[in-house]
Formats: sequence, C-alpha cells, structure tokens
Amino acid sequence: MKSVVEKYVDLNKSFINGEWVEGGSKRTFEIVNPYDKSVLTTVKLATKEQVDEAFEVARRAQVDWAKTTADERKAILEKACHYLKEHHNEIVDMLSRETGGSILKSNVEHHLTVEFLEEAIKYADEIYNVREVPGAPDKINHVYRLPLGVVSSISPFNFPMNLSMRTIAPAIALGNSIVHKPDIQVGLSGGSILAKAFEHAGLPKGVFNVVLTDIAEIEDAMLTNPIPKLISFTGSSAVGRYIGGIAGQHLKKVALELGGNSPFVVLSDADVDQAVNAAIFGKFIHQGQICMITNRIIVHQDKYEEFIEKFVERAKSIPYGDQTDPQTIIGPIINDRQLDRAEKIIQEAIQSGAKLALEGKRVGQVLTPYVFVDVDNASPLAQTELFAPIAPIIKAETDNHAIELANDTEYGLSSAIFTSDLKRGEEFALQVDAGMTHINDQTVNDAPNIPFGGTKASGLGRFGNPWLLDEFTTTKWVSVQTKERKFPF
Repeated sequence: MKSVVEKYVDLNKSFINGEWVEGGSKRTFEIVNPYDKSVLTTVKLATKEQVDEAFEVARRAQVDWAKTTADERKAILEKACHYLKEHHNEIVDMLSRETGGSILKSNVEHHLTVEFLEEAIKYADEIYNVREVPGAPDKINHVYRLPLGVVSSISPFNFPMNLSMRTIAPAIALGNSIVHKPDIQVGLSGGSILAKAFEHAGLPKGVFNVVLTDIAEIEDAMLTNPIPKLISFTGSSAVGRYIGGIAGQHLKKVALELGGNSPFVVLSDADVDQAVNAAIFGKFIHQGQICMITNRIIVHQDKYEEFIEKFVERAKSIPYGDQTDPQTIIGPIINDRQLDRAEKIIQEAIQSGAKLALEGKRVGQVLTPYVFVDVDNASPLAQTELFAPIAPIIKAETDNHAIELANDTEYGLSSAIFTSDLKRGEEFALQVDAGMTHINDQTVNDAPNIPFGGTKASGLGRFGNPWLLDEFTTTKWVSVQTKERKFPF
C-alpha cells in the first residue's frame, strides 16, 4: 500500500487536455518539505509552448462545456467534492508537508476548499437565465448571463488549495474552461490534487488544465496569451500591478486579490482577554503567511499595557517545530528567501530603535514570535506586509485616532475592531478603508458566500456568491421587436 506521500507525488506532471504530461523543459524543480528540506518530488517544468497548447485545448473544450446543462455541471462538481472528502486525511497530510502549514491550518484549508465547491453547485444554474427589462412599446428586452470563455488562473504558495479552488470552482460551474498555474513550490496541493479530483469526477478533457512551471520558464505566457478573457491572480500587490497593466493593454478582465496590512484595533471599551485570544490566532496562524493576517495591532492607550502583557505571555507559549506534529502551531517559513526577508525586517527594525517586548529566534527553518511595542505607524516595520510571525503593536491616543492609524496604509484588505459596544463598533467599521472588517473577531476570515476582496492596493473584484458572478460571466442584451418599427428615415 502506498504511503500518503507516494500516493500524490506521482502526480508531479502537468494536466493538459485530460492527460498527465511531463514538462518539455530541460529544467526541473524539487518540491520540498519546508521544515527539513526533504524532497517530496521532482517536476519537469512545462514550457511556454505547453502553456499555449493548454489555452488552445481549453478554448476548444469550452465551446462544448458551455452547452452543458446546470445538472451536468453540478454532477461533476459533486463528484469532485466527494473525492476531496473521501481523501481528507491524505490531502491534509500532503498540504501540511508541502506548504509547511500546521495540521490545524491544513484542515482549515481543506474545509474551505470543499466549501467553495459546494457553493459553486448552488449557482451553476445562473447562466442562460433570462431577465426581462422594461423597454419601449413593442420591444422586449432580455438580459442573459453567459459563460465568459477561458480563464487564466495563478495561485500563491500559502493557501494553495482553497485559493486555487475559489477560481476553479466558479469558472467550471459557470460554463468556462480554465488554465491554472499554481505556485510550483506547492504544485501538488495547488494544482495536481485538484486535477485528480476533477479527473475522477469525469470532467471533459480540456475544461481544466494545470501547468506545473515557473515564471522563469514561461515568462508572461499566462498573461499575454490572447485566448483567456479573465486573469485571476492572488499574490503580491507589486505583481498585481504588473498583471493589471498587461491586462489593460489586452483588454482582459482581472480578479486580483493582493497584499494586505490588516489592522487589529482594540478600542477603549474592549474586553482585553477576548482581544488577546483573537490576536494570537490572527497573527500567528500559518506563521503569519496569509494576505489577511493581522499585520498591525493598534491598541487604545487605556488598554495598551494590559494587552501587551497578556499578548506576550501567550506568544511565548505557542508550540513550534515540525508542522506534521498535531501539537505544532508555528511551522516553517516556506523557503529561505522568505525567511531571510523576515530576519532582515527584524534586524532593520531593531537597528532603527524599535522596542522588543518578545525576542524570538530562528530554529532551523522556523521563526518563533517576535513582538515589537511602541511602534511608529509610519515606520517600515508597520507599513510592510510582514508575512512572518512578527507582531508590531501601536498605541492609539483615542478611539478615533486608532481608526486613523488603521487607515494609514496603502493596503485595504481585512481589518478587525474590538469593542463592547457593537453598534458603535459597526459605525467605526464603516470608517475603515478596507474590503472587510470583523467586529470582535480576528482578520483571517473567509467563506464562499461573502464579498471577499479589498480596496486600494489590496486588489480589484470580489470573490464569493453572488458577487463573483460578475467576474466569471458576461452579460448580453437581446431585444425582440414584436411589431414592425417605423423609422424616421
């Protein structure tokens, strides 16, 4: 009987036109466990020509897929969902090994992946429905929602499975085809396992294609190919701006979920214990490697000292180490480059005079929590998306000042406000310039039926039913003249 790793490392190939194919490049990539650098599998990278081939087969396959009934599409989605549920334990294990995420985080990711699929089943019948709009006499106006065509999908390393599925599921449910490139570091979790689920479900060839490759190999092939009508990307704001520029030149739609600098605001009337519990989770889940992670903690001066004392005590005791140990919460940073970046941020903050309340350490590939206090909100430490277990705490003079500090960033993804006055909390929430604000909760929240997305440099577009329908479909007006129309000339 194959081990969990052996079961999925065999899927180290691209999936194009319903076939598992080796990459045509001479270059290979080793997918490793970030904790101990052990090699999980080696991938031959797909070439630009193979990416172009994937778009072409997706274009041909989409024509017939768009003609399927809602029931046919729902049946495929249900079978894929069943596959993921049936293989829950093996998939969670692979997610943990490949991403460096704890068992807790990997279970959360698997759960969200399934939820996105289940929600897609609910809106698979949204295409071709006709809505009648009042018009001139003797004219009937029909408005249809139609499949968009081919979708280009690019997903990141941190939550590769659910951040891939939130594009893949709506694309397929709404009659589109897709070419998907996961981050090669997590190519199995972010692409191959999902391809296996849809292969098992009987999805027609060419509707869903996965290319295992990297940017050095294919350059801008996922962006400049003329076939896709939508580019869906989750990643950094810098790359998002670049993609947006290219998409604009080619008049393509974009769905961009980008970086964040999510503020966690503790108001003067907050329950400190409750706030600390939430902040510990929201800051340190998956080592802080989440776009909507709690990045800055802003605390009213009346609660400041108490919050710091309790937060630091909790941070000291968070279990760290091998992420496959069910007791571990903080596992390894994804790669050396990201780890070196985190250490550089820490050292530059210390050299600039930032005050440490808790000094962490590097243990192999693991970084234990660092907590900085009395942080200047204008400092690089506060204005940088940290993507590491580094917590800057900032003092606010008043509740209004706290909201001002929260908004003083180029980002606007997620945010949180703690208060005992829920009505006032919601009034403050509307003042926070972010796509999402959570009252008396932490910043890391997602669901398939909410408008997930950000403002400012945190992106364009919204995921979640029904908001995603505008992203993944096109609208068509059909008018019917019921009687002969008289024209003025």
